[in-house]
Amino acid sequence: MKQTETSIDKKMKTHSVRAEISAVFILTMLVTFGLWFIINVIFLERFYVQKKKENIIEAYELVVSAIADDNIESFEFERNMRLICERYNIDMVVCDNDTKVIKSVSSNNQLVNVLVDCLMQSINPAPIKKMVEEDHIVLSQGTYDGNRYTLQKSIDNGNSSEYIDIWGTAKRADGINLNVVFIRSKMESIEDSVAISNKFMAYVGVVALCIGSMLVLIISKKVTAPIKKLYLISDEMKKLNFEAKYENNSDYKNEIDVLGQNMNELSETLETSIKDLKNANIALKHDIAKKEEIDEMRKEFLSNVSHELKTPIALIQGYAEGLKEGINDDEENRNFYCEVIMDEASKMNIMVKKLLTLNQLEFGNDSANMERFDIVEMVKNYIRSAELLAKQKDVTVKFGEYHPIFVWGDEFKIEEVLQNYYSNAINHVSGDKIIEIKLVHKDGKVRVSVFNTGEPIPKENIDFIWDKFYKVDKARTREYGGSGVGLSIVKAIMESMQQDYGVINYANGVEFYFELETK
Repeated sequence: MKQTETSIDKKMKTHSVRAEISAVFILTMLVTFGLWFIINVIFLERFYVQKKKENIIEAYELVVSAIADDNIESFEFERNMRLICERYNIDMVVCDNDTKVIKSVSSNNQLVNVLVDCLMQSINPAPIKKMVEEDHIVLSQGTYDGNRYTLQKSIDNGNSSEYIDIWGTAKRADGINLNVVFIRSKMESIEDSVAISNKFMAYVGVVALCIGSMLVLIISKKVTAPIKKLYLISDEMKKLNFEAKYENNSDYKNEIDVLGQNMNELSETLETSIKDLKNANIALKHDIAKKEEIDEMRKEFLSNVSHELKTPIALIQGYAEGLKEGINDDEENRNFYCEVIMDEASKMNIMVKKLLTLNQLEFGNDSANMERFDIVEMVKNYIRSAELLAKQKDVTVKFGEYHPIFVWGDEFKIEEVLQNYYSNAINHVSGDKIIEIKLVHKDGKVRVSVFNTGEPIPKENIDFIWDKFYKVDKARTREYGGSGVGLSIVKAIMESMQQDYGVINYANGVEFYFELETK
């Protein structure tokens, strides 16, 4: 199995789902961090300046509202203004028309000192306007509650610092006298901030990429493990091996687990279908073979019958023609001719009956009727019925004394088997002319054997004696009227009952036997 997995890994290496998931994740992270860098460089400064503008305008509006409501000296305004200035890093100065500082909130005294210097030189607000307009870029101008203001970006030539400034008027509660409001917020170096931010994000990105890659490899391995199992199972199914099954022992099941269960059911269905097809194919082959065998048997049957009937028909025809033409006029010869014709007709009748019996057995049209009967009694009855035949041949028949032995079989057909063995022994007995029938009971079976003294069957012929119309000595068989069908009937009967039968050569004779079950 490991070798199979290795070969499959090589196949999957180019298009591994795990590799694709990892690649997509890493690419997504790289794109995300790349976009973050681009956004930082392009939009961060604009966003920063916009927020500074909003913060400083908010502070200006708060001061203007406080002056209009004559609350500039209140504790609440002082607290709110300091909170805003500390939060947004803002410096604020309010002065009257005489450049007298009315209110100031600052984290340092830089802005206040500038105004104080102006006041000490006894100048009017014009110097303030001149100061705030130098080295600046006007960002916007507007009005709030009837007061005009200017928002600008300025540069301090002394320390090269950048500021967002707003200066404008603020009407007092009487609506006549004006105050001058000047608010400044220092801009940190946005370029340095972006560079530091990007550098920090680069470090964070590398660490996140490493950790994320490790996590995605672990997670993707867990996610793709069942997919790999399904791949292995499908590869085995392709080879018509349905032993591999998808297993999930956890209570949690997802779509992949359901797919695995469906593949298990598909595997079982395919295995059953293929098994049925194979069985059907075997049955079809068997039917075809049986049909071919039947056709061959029919051809052989017709050939053998025509051959066996040729001689008796020729004899009958010859003697009948002799009688018709009056070749022999004396009564004795006519009687001889008639006896020959009757004898040959009788032989033909017996042979046809045996052939019909054999045909039914071989084609399975005459099934065995299994019953329990006493084989000893059956043998005794048959010996008594054939006693006259034995006397005519001057044969001694021996059968010992046996207690009743009950066996299973078709009694009528077993008697026919015994009859064929006995007839075969009568026709071939010679020498001492002894026929001995024995019963041997062993291991739940009874062997019935018929032995006759005489010449053994030649070894080269012993395998063919069960074939239809096979005759060891054709001339001798013709003398006693043998058809060569008897042993074929024995073979068909015993095979229909699935019992053993056979022949054994001895120095002084031949023994044919068959076996029957006692249980």
